[in-house]
Amino acid sequence: MQLRHWLENEFTGLLSRLTGGDSPAIVKETANPKFGDYQINGVMGAAKKLGKNPRELAQSLVAAARIDAKLEAQGMFGEPEIAGPGFVNLRLDAGFLNRRLAELARDERLGVEPVESPRTVVVDFSSPNVAKPLHVGHLRSTILGDSIARLLRFLGHRVIGDNHVGDWGTQFGMLIWGFRRWGDEAALQAHPTDELERVYKLANDAVKNDAAQADQARAELAKLQAGDSDNRALWRRFAAASRAEVDKIYARLGVTFDEWRGESAYHDDLAPLVADLTARGIAREDEGAVLVYFGPDDDPQLADKPFMIRKSDGAFNYATTDLATIRYRHDAHRADEIVYVVDKRQSLHFVQLFAAARKMGYAQRLVHVGFGTILGADGRPIKTREGGTIRLADLLAEAAQRAQAIMAEKGVDLPAEEKRQVAEIVGIGAVKYADLSQNRNSDYRFDWDKLLAFDGNTAPYLQYVYARIRSIFRKLGAPDWRLATDAPVAVEHESERALALTLLRFADVVHDVPVEYYPNLLGEHLFNLAQAFNSFYRDCSVLSSEGVTRDTRLALCDATARQIRLGLFLLGIEVPERM
Repeated sequence: MQLRHWLENEFTGLLSRLTGGDSPAIVKETANPKFGDYQINGVMGAAKKLGKNPRELAQSLVAAARIDAKLEAQGMFGEPEIAGPGFVNLRLDAGFLNRRLAELARDERLGVEPVESPRTVVVDFSSPNVAKPLHVGHLRSTILGDSIARLLRFLGHRVIGDNHVGDWGTQFGMLIWGFRRWGDEAALQAHPTDELERVYKLANDAVKNDAAQADQARAELAKLQAGDSDNRALWRRFAAASRAEVDKIYARLGVTFDEWRGESAYHDDLAPLVADLTARGIAREDEGAVLVYFGPDDDPQLADKPFMIRKSDGAFNYATTDLATIRYRHDAHRADEIVYVVDKRQSLHFVQLFAAARKMGYAQRLVHVGFGTILGADGRPIKTREGGTIRLADLLAEAAQRAQAIMAEKGVDLPAEEKRQVAEIVGIGAVKYADLSQNRNSDYRFDWDKLLAFDGNTAPYLQYVYARIRSIFRKLGAPDWRLATDAPVAVEHESERALALTLLRFADVVHDVPVEYYPNLLGEHLFNLAQAFNSFYRDCSVLSSEGVTRDTRLALCDATARQIRLGLFLLGIEVPERM
């Protein structure tokens, strides 16, 4: 049950009836228990609109709540308290809290109900260029997109994760021409992206100052685009070899896709698309180029920013391909929503793209999930010591190595293979969580010491708390312990209560994330949960307790471990059973 959402809906209804208009109750969880468990903050705003005394309106709201049948049936809270100029504080009833905790502890989904109206959502993420290695700049799109897809699936939506790779364009003319001159077949098999990067650099250098060689490369591109069988075969080899290499990195990250529809899949659709938009008056030609112009009914910032969908030389661009992609996703998937996980510096492109799509008649929700830049210690975009781009494979390898070194320092006593596996889980998880725990719009500094720390808001800390709880059940001799169907629970100690409340907030958080796609909300919840557990474990004996108290405390332990594991899974992060 989404307690906050449920309370907000009920109290918004009551407040709106009292005011005669739409009056959001604005219910928030409280950080300080002296203000109850939930606080209604919307009364003052509603009173101001009506010119009423906010405390009097709060009193009317409390009176209406006392006789509301739905609130009474739930038996959710005791007497509401009016505080300050018009806040209403709610404290959950002890019986209600116990019932909800028991239900959550027995529930595989830990209280998170699927959505009532599932949507079909395409999540467009990662999207590297073929024939180039994945680098650190691909990290944010890849893991943000994966987390968004996981959360949406868990909530019951139909999700199509699409890796819209850059597998078409002028670089392939140079690659085909260059590979025939300098290519090494054995190197292509062994290290595809290294070899293709080497060939591309040679070809690019060669054509810079030699018009004849540049013409030769362009001729190979023209043959490729015209369907030449030899060039198409070589292009397919480049794409397949690159795919095999990047798949290894995706596997290490635990990232999967439902589709790999690259730019090449839409090549034959581009000319008809431009012709259609021109014929419908959505686009028009200007000095040889074709552009979509925006008017007073469109986003005001686009008034002087037309969207070019064909260049003056007749070539198509990203805009053309992106519009063709929206058409495909509408026709093939009947997508209700398309989410693009792309650097926020591309925001203008997406404002233009979405406005053009609306002109075409596509009414589905189109969302740009932008994100900031990963910075080094100097506050600039992260680079190697030599100033080059950091390859993602190298970053992940270093993460696992550093985690293994930390475990060795701490004297972790595990078999060698298990230690290696734990180091992999901890290292990769640390890198992912350091990113996902940030507000995605922010730049953040990549700091090995901070992200691998076993205290603070880090993956290793959360993983350690999980492993610590699992050790409790191993000591108990019941690693698969669950609260029995008919066993009661009785939360009595304040630390038990604080932990139970935090557990009950999980459903609200999971449903909150896809509203605007901020996975850091989930990270914040997991950190608060781990903190609440540590306070509980400090204050309340578990294994030496007895009867209902023991069952209650074991249920709190079990639910906490499973919620950390599920929450981290939704972020794409694994947990080790032992650390």
